[in-house]
Amino acid sequence: MDLLPAEEQLLLKESARRFLAEQYPKFREAPAARPGFSPAAWAGFADMGWLALALPESVGGFGGKMEDVVLISEQFGAALVVEPYLPVIISAQLIAKLGDDEQHAILDAVLAGTHLLALAVGETPRRAALEGIATRAAHSQGTWVLNGAKTAVRGGGLADTLLVLARLDGMGGFGLFMIDPDAPGVTRRAWQGADGADFADMEFRNVTMPPSALLGARRDILPHVEAALDRTAIALCADAVGAMKVLLAATVEYAKTRVQFGKPIGSFQALTHRMADMAVKQAEAEAILLLGALKAEAPSHERVRAVSAARVKIAECARFIGQQAVQLHGGMGVTEELPVGAYFKRLTVFELVLGDINFHLRRYAWVGRTGVLREGLLSVPEMRPEYAL
Repeated sequence: MDLLPAEEQLLLKESARRFLAEQYPKFREAPAARPGFSPAAWAGFADMGWLALALPESVGGFGGKMEDVVLISEQFGAALVVEPYLPVIISAQLIAKLGDDEQHAILDAVLAGTHLLALAVGETPRRAALEGIATRAAHSQGTWVLNGAKTAVRGGGLADTLLVLARLDGMGGFGLFMIDPDAPGVTRRAWQGADGADFADMEFRNVTMPPSALLGARRDILPHVEAALDRTAIALCADAVGAMKVLLAATVEYAKTRVQFGKPIGSFQALTHRMADMAVKQAEAEAILLLGALKAEAPSHERVRAVSAARVKIAECARFIGQQAVQLHGGMGVTEELPVGAYFKRLTVFELVLGDINFHLRRYAWVGRTGVLREGLLSVPEMRPEYAL
């Protein structure tokens, strides 16, 4: 196993860092930009080839690996990018893998940056049934009829097409349905997360769909969805690592310039030790992120353990670094004047997405005993509104 990034991956990482540092602030300030999305930024991502990065060449992609998406995601975390890059990429991967030629046609617009996708999976525990899914699709007179609800769909408020996970009534198994969010019977309530990202809650009431809406006519869809959510989780881990790096650098720089008792506070031994601990946590997070990225497309049990281990360790490191950064900045750490508070919010949201620390600890321990726990991936905690703006 080669643990060092290839030369082209280093170039990809550097080009992403430079592009976001120079261009992204301008995109966010453009008149057309709105909460959670900038059309100019998204067009830039398409021009850079990031939307095609991890899709197979057979559908117009570049045939890259998930490791490449991880490199991009780390830079997104550092730049506080709020556009729904991961929901679009992961959904496009599912369509490319499971869809037929007719369903693949939508990917041309996705790669061009003119069509957004979102994966609607999560449900609140009170709604969720066995395996965490209460949404159902019934086959009737040559059509599908969908009923149910999805909560906290990342990128759902912006999506042009939803991939909705539902039980197949009377047939067993699960299916993914490609649905227009503006179709009759669909109710969409968009909201903004504390990190500035777009989310939406969805309700489906007797939504009628043609047979072609079922992605690939597959009934064994759940393992593919679980793998997609694990790929999302490891990319979000990279996003958190990128945010942690900026927080550490900002804290060290602040400690060099903030004077107290006639000296820079960075000269005080107690604070130096705290920043050293932050650096150790960052190194730990980077190390386990590498393992998770390398295992993101490995066989199920191997992938699950690596991803859940990364989620636990990186969430713990993120909490420590975020809290220390705010404390060492003092009252300035929670004002709008400095970006520290924005990074802290991003890390806080990260800790709650796709299963919390307790869930991933149980999931890690469960693998190889009687299967793989997945309810925490398919449900959303009721505490969600506390973290919405």
